[in-house]
Amino acid sequence: MHNTENHNPSELEDGELPDSHAVSVGEHVDEVIGAAVADGKVTPRVQALIKILLKYQHTDDFRAIIFVERVVTALVLPKVLAELPSLSFIRCASLIGHNNNQEMRTSQMQDTIAKFRDGRVTLLVATSVAEEGLDIRQCNVVIRFDLAKTVLAYVQSRGRARKPGSDYILMVERENLAHETFLRNARNSEETLRKEAIERTDLSHLDGTLLNSIDTSPDSMYQVESTGAVVSLNSAVGLVHFYCSQLPSDRYSILRPEFIMQKHEKPGGSMEYSCKLQLPCNAPFEKLEGPICGSIRLAQQAVCLAACKKLHEMNAFTDMLLPDRGSGEGEKTEQNEGDPLPGTARHREFYPEGVAEILRGEWILCGRDGCQSTQFIKLYMYSVNCVDVGASKDPFLAQLSNFSIIFGSELDAEVLSTPMDLFVARTMITKASLVFRGPIEVTESQLVLLKSFHVRLMSIVLDVDVDPSTTPWDPAKAYLFVPVGTEKCTDALREIDWTLVNSIVNTDAWNNPLQKARPDVYLGTNERTLGGDKREYGFGKLRNGTAFGQKAHPTYGIRGAIADFDIVKASGLVPSRDRGYSSDYQNQENSFPRKEGYLGPLEYSSYADYYKQKYGVELVYKKQPLIRARGVSYCKNLLSPRFEHSEAREGDFSENVDKTYYVYLPPELCLVHPLPGSLIRGAQRLPSIMRRVESMLLAVQLKETIDYPVPAVKILEALTAASCQETFCYERAELLGDAYLKWVVSRFLFLKYPQKHEGQLTRMRQQMVSNMVLYQFALNKTLQSYIQADRFAPSRWAAPGVLPVFDEETRESEPSIFGEGSIPGNEVQKDYDDDYTDSIQEEGEIDGDSSCYRVLSSKTLADVVEALIGVYYVAGGKIAANHLMKWIGIHAELDPQEIPPPKPYNIPESILKGIDFETLEGILGMKFQNKGFIIEAITHASRPSSGVSCYQRLEFVGDAVLDHLITKHLFFTYTDLPPGRLTDLRAAAVNNENFARVAVRRKLHGHLRHGSSALEKQIREFVKDVREEISKSGFNSFGLGDCKAPKVLGDIIESIAGAVFLDSGYDTSAVWKVFQPLLEPLVTPETLPMHPIRELQERCQQQAEGLEYKASRAGNVATVEVFVDGVQIGVAQNPQKKMAQKLAARNALVVLKEKETAAKKETEKDGDKNNAGFTRQTLNDTCLRRQWPMPQYRCINEGGPAHAKRFVYAVRVNTSDRGWTDECVGEPMPSVKKAKDSAAMLLLELLNRSFPEKPDGKK
Repeated sequence: MHNTENHNPSELEDGELPDSHAVSVGEHVDEVIGAAVADGKVTPRVQALIKILLKYQHTDDFRAIIFVERVVTALVLPKVLAELPSLSFIRCASLIGHNNNQEMRTSQMQDTIAKFRDGRVTLLVATSVAEEGLDIRQCNVVIRFDLAKTVLAYVQSRGRARKPGSDYILMVERENLAHETFLRNARNSEETLRKEAIERTDLSHLDGTLLNSIDTSPDSMYQVESTGAVVSLNSAVGLVHFYCSQLPSDRYSILRPEFIMQKHEKPGGSMEYSCKLQLPCNAPFEKLEGPICGSIRLAQQAVCLAACKKLHEMNAFTDMLLPDRGSGEGEKTEQNEGDPLPGTARHREFYPEGVAEILRGEWILCGRDGCQSTQFIKLYMYSVNCVDVGASKDPFLAQLSNFSIIFGSELDAEVLSTPMDLFVARTMITKASLVFRGPIEVTESQLVLLKSFHVRLMSIVLDVDVDPSTTPWDPAKAYLFVPVGTEKCTDALREIDWTLVNSIVNTDAWNNPLQKARPDVYLGTNERTLGGDKREYGFGKLRNGTAFGQKAHPTYGIRGAIADFDIVKASGLVPSRDRGYSSDYQNQENSFPRKEGYLGPLEYSSYADYYKQKYGVELVYKKQPLIRARGVSYCKNLLSPRFEHSEAREGDFSENVDKTYYVYLPPELCLVHPLPGSLIRGAQRLPSIMRRVESMLLAVQLKETIDYPVPAVKILEALTAASCQETFCYERAELLGDAYLKWVVSRFLFLKYPQKHEGQLTRMRQQMVSNMVLYQFALNKTLQSYIQADRFAPSRWAAPGVLPVFDEETRESEPSIFGEGSIPGNEVQKDYDDDYTDSIQEEGEIDGDSSCYRVLSSKTLADVVEALIGVYYVAGGKIAANHLMKWIGIHAELDPQEIPPPKPYNIPESILKGIDFETLEGILGMKFQNKGFIIEAITHASRPSSGVSCYQRLEFVGDAVLDHLITKHLFFTYTDLPPGRLTDLRAAAVNNENFARVAVRRKLHGHLRHGSSALEKQIREFVKDVREEISKSGFNSFGLGDCKAPKVLGDIIESIAGAVFLDSGYDTSAVWKVFQPLLEPLVTPETLPMHPIRELQERCQQQAEGLEYKASRAGNVATVEVFVDGVQIGVAQNPQKKMAQKLAARNALVVLKEKETAAKKETEKDGDKNNAGFTRQTLNDTCLRRQWPMPQYRCINEGGPAHAKRFVYAVRVNTSDRGWTDECVGEPMPSVKKAKDSAAMLLLELLNRSFPEKPDGKK
């Protein structure tokens, strides 16, 4: 007990802090505190508190709660303590309740408690909100800064110190009589309570003849030796009641124990009593008889104590004598601590990118020391075989050089047999594959030559400035690209085009800084953009071949146009040659072309004028013809189908889609590139090919590790995420694997633990198959190294000897650096480059200077585990899937000898007579061998137990088997269905709403055994609603009906499936034989409905409209209103809020569709009026027609919540004769496009009034 002395009690009220509470930072805490007290900045009570806390600075795992009376004290005190450097070992926070001005939200309180629990906060300053119910076992100090108001608060606050050996400190004023009196009364009351508790459990004062079987003290309680937990006669009754309340139940069943007392008359006329205990039907046992006792109360206590002992022996109680929830330490992970939990999509971590072991080769390091031996090195050569499917108008797509790839080891045959689709053009796909040409033996000098060629080639393809003599080589990834001729030879080494290799490696052009891959290094800057438009100044290459009609010319680079002309001239790099091209082509003095559709004034008088104004370059040979050429596109990802989204408008296919921009360049600013164009074009396919080869090699490696014969291409599918945007991904297999994993684990738990109830089984299954657990399994097997989760980007891909750089933006979003209006030129229709923009950063991509690391979410790792289970199940059935699960660490197989026999049913004859087995079995189309299974399947927990358990356990296993069987059926029936659509099918088929309607259609609801009048009423109403639904023509619900189903009806479908599974000897095919006709009609892609809420959301997103729901409740009726762009469109009422929201969304869709139909009819009648959707385009056309500059828009306002943003834009235009028009401000709109349209409409009205046009189109 610590006492503090208050010398001036009249100056400060007890517990009150002054407004100024800052404490100076000093070296000696006593001096600091003393000065603060002298200045009136802290009270003596705070001074005493600080001294108390200093005594715990060396305490391990210090965790304390300070109880204060006033909220302001709880808020200010942590700030005071934080100012003291001597208390730096404390991390302090406040905890206050709701009923005050500075209230904390529940989420904030839970977050603060979670931080205190895990040690991120070590000291809580709390009001009375923490006196009761806060269970922190690590808490070892409780301090009452302000004395408690009641004895109850005193006892409760003392109970917060849960750790053994903890301290409870009361701060009272010396010589304060009120404090001393309260303390004395609290101690006396506590002692009284303690004695009473001991007396209530002490039976030694009872006559020994009152107990027959409990006549000794040890039998009056049950203690668990491992934990010391004790249940006594007095506490046993409450514990049994608590256990029953924790059993799985719904609102129709109130689970509680029942006691049946029996009298026993003793000789002499005295009475004794015994008690029969009956537990709810989902308990491990139902009935238990207690011993004969001398009183009714004692008989009840005795049978409850015996029940507690039996429940513990049956593992229904934990060793702490609490109901077993089926979750051990897993409950700790359920605390929301602010950080993303492992296994979720938001939990993301860095992982190294995996490289197959077969690619490792020390041979790649040969020749790095300059010494070249004559020793031969054995390698393996594979030619790249490309076959074009389809045709293209671009002749250059067929003019490609051939390549081979040299490896240090022989590749697996599956890699060679797997073709790769390369999407090279809109109308053409190239099928690439590797063909083994044979082993080769090269000398070290030849290898050095091939390595130099490889580096020179890939430095241009990947746009990286590296030199063969200095570039680092990593033996973990060893292979080389080499050029080969068209003729095949028996000796693979002779197929290599050594002449081309020598000419490229030994050319003097590599000494010219402007002909390297990165001219910006030579120009003394690391920026790609040199002070102007990136598209104009950006580095680019010209295609091999210019359109002059005679013959193809070498590939050019426009590096002279990038660099300042004086630098080029001073370097002596301007070619002093004259080219005699045909005079019918444009030269520098020709007029500069207009942009297509542009009618405004000319900016440049000629090409020479353009270069002079734009670049400050005075051309020397102004009469020389210009070279018309087109830019070489950057190396692209050819594995993704890039052109599918543009094929919707077939009528516009040849007119509006394929455009290639040609440029006109002065020859004096161009340099001949050392690499032929055909070589570059062929090499641009190699990164995509090798990406797929590397992925296949990893899949083969994983297959060998798992050691089960499954096609490697299927394993690759399971390792490829949808974010790769390739033609396959793991999502379909993951759907199947998820259902199969759930089924296998559910069957395992159901059979292994016959005494566990449904709630325990569900939690145990969660511990075995949750995403968090699967994520840990994936890490244990290093699956993160095999996963392909990022869309392939050649700019981030590391070729051997050519590492990527990240000092600039990824340029894949630009098909060519020559965009519209960059270098002067004109457009022609061509089937080559397309408007295609890569997505920004996705999963797997990182912003940094390393290509061997990527970001993966832990949910992706968990999904891959399920996908692997799915592909193994498809390839090898249950045996293969179980092998994979065992390898990954999921042990869910039971030895047939370990499977316990079905429990015997002792069903009274009265129950058997009350069930119409003939009708029920006729509906199902099967005869039950064991009638107990079907009786249990139709028995609800509200039914009084008569030797029959309720259906909850059967529902657990039946839900899993139906999910597995329906998912399997959909997976193998709709093999070409996209993963998202397959998921929607599964969700529509496997849900409680659909199953409930099946129960009504098949009249199974009439066989349900229950004891709830409320449930009976709800079933009657639902049956009536369903019959009305069915009577509607063309109605198709699949769980999307207008009425909410009682969950019980869906549950009995699942429990009957469980009963069929057990009665058929654990045969899933027998279950499907019964349930396939029972579930008809099954949902199909044609009958799959879209949920109204989702349909409305997608429609509003497409139309850029703001969508908002507003809900209210009056009594038992919920009202939901739908607002689109702030206007109420739909409203609905229903007792259930979710159903009201669905009906409101459906009503809103009807209204919106009617409005669209009416607007369409009005548009057709008034065809001369402009479509409001093209208001901005109309304004632009008006400006072009009148030769005005384009209108200028500016944002006036942007505000509102994230779900209901509003934008206001203004627009004006500069007329040629009257200057700027007035600025027209539009209406607030939910999107920028609509806001600009609103402003443009007003400006059009203004222009039509102020600048009327004559019928001939003139002003």
